Amino acid sequence: MRDSVGSCSEDVTIVNESGLHARSAASIARVARHARFGVRIRKGNEGANAKDVMDVLSLACQKGSVVTISIENPSDKDVLIQLVTLVQNGFGE
Repeated sequence: MRDSVGSCSEDVTIVNESGLHARSAASIARVARHARFGVRIRKGNEGANAKDVMDVLSLACQKGSVVTISIENPSDKDVLIQLVTLVQNGFGE
């Protein structure tokens, strides 16, 4: 889904029992760092730089939380797909 010119986003639900913790936040940041442009993750009115582990952890996402992952540039669509898949698969836990 496009939310502004040049950016794309997907909503995804945190499914793993532990929610978004240090190891899963590190996984998000590791994938997001492959993007050439910005990657954001948002829960409600709070947003975070997906490339920064501590910023992602600040969202305090529990199981069942719906987050929006967005990319600034469509050229990073593969990163968005990888992040959505990572969350949907419960971070491999």
